[in-house]
Amino acid sequence: MFTAGVITVSDKGSLGEREDKSGPEITRLLSELPFLQVVATDIVPDEADRIRLKLTEYTDAKKIALVVTTGGTGVSPRDVTPEATLSILHREVPGMAEAMRRESAQKTPHAMISRAVVGIRGTSLIINLPGSPGAARENLAVLLPALKHALEKIQGDPSDCAS
Repeated sequence: MFTAGVITVSDKGSLGEREDKSGPEITRLLSELPFLQVVATDIVPDEADRIRLKLTEYTDAKKIALVVTTGGTGVSPRDVTPEATLSILHREVPGMAEAMRRESAQKTPHAMISRAVVGIRGTSLIINLPGSPGAARENLAVLLPALKHALEKIQGDPSDCAS
């Protein structure tokens, strides 16, 4: 069983001015997976320092295996989730981000302006998802077939990948 945490990045959500719909939707989807247990959820404003602080809290202090963010991945001036994430990653996993954009592009041309990143910090996988509940759900679905295997490998599973 792996632990998971969900961080919603939203100025209005962090102030209680907008209901967070993406965070609970992602939490619900992750909770349905037999190999994951959601142990933490939070909402932070679109501020790089606050995002970095929460990401490192989840990965370094809480040792959460999967950290999923939602929001702040577009091109608006306040969209800084990818920069905050990149600044604390040890390694990127570009294939996962590329897969999300490729699949989303079949539904909307707006997918090409997503700047979401996926990467590893220590023994944690961090995934940036869009802020829209539907887009977050669709992007997460793309990664599900590889998610358990990725978490096993990041946690140090020595078995051969082809087995």
